[in-house]
Amino acid sequence: MKTDIILAGVGGQGILSIATIIGQAALEEGLYIKQAEVHGMSQRGGDVQSNLRISDTEIASDLIPQGGADIIIAMEPMEALRYKEFLAKDGWIITSSNPFINISNYPQEESIINELKQVSNLILIDTDAVGKENNLSRSVNMILLGAASKALKSISFEKLCESVKTIFGRKGEDIVAMNIKALELGRNCK
Repeated sequence: MKTDIILAGVGGQGILSIATIIGQAALEEGLYIKQAEVHGMSQRGGDVQSNLRISDTEIASDLIPQGGADIIIAMEPMEALRYKEFLAKDGWIITSSNPFINISNYPQEESIINELKQVSNLILIDTDAVGKENNLSRSVNMILLGAASKALKSISFEKLCESVKTIFGRKGEDIVAMNIKALELGRNCK
């Protein structure tokens, strides 16, 4: 059993937090992990990408080949589309529908969404709206992770929640509760 995940977004959106939580949960499940990250100009709104490989056997490489990603988790649609060629034929894309328009030549949102809809396993979620409706605007990455948990067959939802408690525990109970609530909201979104 293996799960290869590409996580993508723009600096400051919480992609590396998602990778940390999934990685911690995988370790708690007794699985092997390898991770590679690209930060680019992340502090200036540049792209952030992480390859996260999870397996019940040892992993040789930390990079996911084209056509090898089981899951792409993206905090914004153009970043999901950027890595679409890495998606396996039966892979999943889980992405926020909210664009992060930080460049003047950002493609038409409708064309990006239409191209993403060509993927048979797609979860497209308006994380900003869910966050605002539930006073969780700072936890939209956890809403997205909750939605992605449906495709993470090798990691139980309970282990993701435990991982959130471990990772955010030093920030206090309120932060942990907020992030667990965001995870649950994402998990229950259609």
